[in-house]
Amino acid sequence: MSRRRVLGASGALAATALAGCLGGDGDDAPAAITIGSSDACDNCGMVIANHPGPNGQIFWQDYTPDEHDAPFRFDALKQCLFPHLFENRDQGRTAAAVYVTDYSSVEYTVSSSDDAPYISSHPEADAFAPARDLSYVVGSDVNGAMGADFVPFSDAGDADAFAGEHGGEVVSFDDITPALVGR
Repeated sequence: MSRRRVLGASGALAATALAGCLGGDGDDAPAAITIGSSDACDNCGMVIANHPGPNGQIFWQDYTPDEHDAPFRFDALKQCLFPHLFENRDQGRTAAAVYVTDYSSVEYTVSSSDDAPYISSHPEADAFAPARDLSYVVGSDVNGAMGADFVPFSDAGDADAFAGEHGGEVVSFDDITPALVGR
């Protein structure tokens, strides 16, 4: 590898680290959008509004969806957003902002369907928060669009209370790895 490529890659990595690019909390980060009633998940193709659970969106630097304007949109975190995030990050892409549903900021419901609990979906722009800033309940008995999902909260106390009622453990954004997604 040439010295120029190493220096360029090092500079890009340093800029990414300084920008806090995975959280969407920088001043120049694009704002979260409202996911429309006919918008499909960019990973699985399901219409997001037709399914329960946490939603997400990712704005990549220099990479946009083929069928619509940015951001990439997701109907599930565990099965769709995080696999997309890891795959594209591994390909060298840089996220400008990552947003997920913040259940501390909405009046959510947990309802039962086919003897399984499901958490409500909230696709409005103001229901999203920077993914890096949230605590996630993983391994609970509550389902989202595609089964067991990660349920994010901006208030750690809300996450603890949810885990106390529905099981699971509370982890940070940085604790979510491909291995955790695969469990």
